[in-house]
Amino acid sequence: MSYPHVYIGLVHYPVYNKRKEIIIAAVTMMNLHDLARLAKTYELGGFFVINPLEDQQELVRRFLDHWLKGYGGIYNPRRQLPLRLVHVASSLEEAVSNIGSKWGEYPKLLGTTARMYENTLDYREACALISQRETPFFILFGTAWGLADELLNRLDYILKPIMGVGSYNHLSVRTAAAIVLDRIFGGEDGTHSNDRKGEDEA
Repeated sequence: MSYPHVYIGLVHYPVYNKRKEIIIAAVTMMNLHDLARLAKTYELGGFFVINPLEDQQELVRRFLDHWLKGYGGIYNPRRQLPLRLVHVASSLEEAVSNIGSKWGEYPKLLGTTARMYENTLDYREACALISQRETPFFILFGTAWGLADELLNRLDYILKPIMGVGSYNHLSVRTAAAIVLDRIFGGEDGTHSNDRKGEDEA
């Protein structure tokens, strides 16, 4: 099963630092590799890297050129498939407009946060909404210390936070994204993957 109407976005602004000041976070290459592989593993429509700084956008483009057009693609061609899903956007609005142009309507926005909010959406509810395929969806992940409230207040839904067993609760965005996507798309005990395997073997 594929989900071409679902996109993920890695937001570098507006996000918080540890003093809860709004900042622009720097792009991390490891995030690009790992979130692109997540998007391809769950057969999503694409992965947007959202950063307003031109030098950071150029950094992402050089990274993609290396793996898609340069020596990186010769050295490890398996990385090309996921990295073809990566797009660069200067703002959330630009990314949303890009998705809207493709689908003829703007996507519903889902945000993730480690903080508890009222009226959050659980993962079964998110899966049910997305599985209806009535509209595109855009799942946003924050860098640094998470998405700023000004962005969270604009979202259609906020997913329930991932909670550990103790007081420490500060996962890397790569780890959090993997957990979130598997909770939505993987099914309990990976049943979606098992179903797909059975179909391939039939």
